[in-house]
Amino acid sequence: MSAALHELGVADLGRALAAGELSSVELTTHFLARLDAHRGLGAVLASDAEAALAQARAADARRAAGEAGALLGVPIAHKDIFVTEGLPTSAGSKMLEGYRSPFDATVVRRLAEAGTVTLAKLNCDEFAMGSSNENSAWGPVRNPWDTSRVPGGSSGGSAAAVAARLVPAATGTDTGGSIRQPASFSGITGIKPTYGTCSRYGMVAFASSLDQAGPMARSAADCALLLSAMSGFDPLDATSAERPAPDFHAQMLAPRPGAGAGRPLQGLRIGLPREFFPAALAADVDGAVRAALAELEKLGATLVDVSLPRTELSIPVYYIIAPAEASSNLSRFDGVRYGHRAAQYKDLLDMYKKSRSEGFGPEVKRRIMIGTYVLSHGYYDAYYLQAQKLRRMIADDFQRCFTQCDVIAGPVAPSVAWKLGAQENDPVAAYLADIFTLPASLAGLPGMSVPAGFGEVGMPVGLQLIGNYFQEGALLHAAHAFQQATDWHRRVPAGY
Repeated sequence: MSAALHELGVADLGRALAAGELSSVELTTHFLARLDAHRGLGAVLASDAEAALAQARAADARRAAGEAGALLGVPIAHKDIFVTEGLPTSAGSKMLEGYRSPFDATVVRRLAEAGTVTLAKLNCDEFAMGSSNENSAWGPVRNPWDTSRVPGGSSGGSAAAVAARLVPAATGTDTGGSIRQPASFSGITGIKPTYGTCSRYGMVAFASSLDQAGPMARSAADCALLLSAMSGFDPLDATSAERPAPDFHAQMLAPRPGAGAGRPLQGLRIGLPREFFPAALAADVDGAVRAALAELEKLGATLVDVSLPRTELSIPVYYIIAPAEASSNLSRFDGVRYGHRAAQYKDLLDMYKKSRSEGFGPEVKRRIMIGTYVLSHGYYDAYYLQAQKLRRMIADDFQRCFTQCDVIAGPVAPSVAWKLGAQENDPVAAYLADIFTLPASLAGLPGMSVPAGFGEVGMPVGLQLIGNYFQEGALLHAAHAFQQATDWHRRVPAGY
């Protein structure tokens, strides 16, 4: 082949495999070597070359037997929040050090059934709590565009690995922006589907009413292929939407009514919430996003001014609801049934205290304490119930916007990726950086980040697209049209 294998995305690799130009074993061997060569990024937590090559040989055999499939034989990696039977799952925490699940998460299983090869488990913020991937018990992940900066979080290992071309694609999870923000910071494409689209079974829980799985890859086309395989009803997940898995790739390619050559987005109304363009938005981010919006206009879209008046309230609402759910979900890690247990203790209570103190990192402890506080007697009504009422109002604001537009657009984050350690002593600053991703998460809406240029320091900027419920196809269509007209998603960090 003329191009190096790691320069090809999921769709291209699938076509090459189907044409017999290469085998899954060749591909897997190539990417395993790249993962080993770039361990310094901190993206990889675990891998098993023999198991990956066995999966690759099985994929080649399936294809030789006449089976076809866009993902058959394509290597990917999984965020270490999904349990995997063949590899350890730690959720980035010492609490689960060495844990090996007896089963695969539904998302992992479905992708394997589609023929993907699991290359590795990728680093993440501990229990998916963080916006920088500095909260992992196994050390931070570095941004391949500038290794002195964060890749975003909590799916930072997935974002960095895809950006550095160590893997063609990876799974991620998004609770308050953990797919979209690292995708933006690392210059890749990532989509969080509507809540309930992908099963949460086998995904280590953070906040059960918010957590959602999604793909992270080079392009919208790659994400569409992966999302089609990942999604669909799962009776093992009580929050799974009872609807068949759509063909997101077909939805992405379906032409809009009235669209013509050169204007594939003709008739698409894109809403611009004034709250997403505040004075505090970094000038370089604002410039890149507005240039991307101008490109969408050239493609036929119409820009419409809208308002999401409760955007600022999404931060206190999220940081009440998510920690409350986390304090409940993480109560199971007590040193008795599974997880870390302290080596020395006086009695049962002392064992609980020491096991949890040693097993959890500072950010997880902070959120557990916040969550326990807002759920405690005397504060439940004042904080938790009020936050739930505001959550409904935030969702209603979006529905009013969607009477005026088809898709909402804006920045993913107020700035480009910051320096490692820059917010170490100011967790609230990191919380505030989620201002543009939290509203869609609270409403359960689909959202994605699309590479849209670079800031003044040469760091990537993402354009956020938000759709109405189960309108992932509209987001993917707009993103694909944009990527057909631009090459931001094809840019590669120097040295990779």
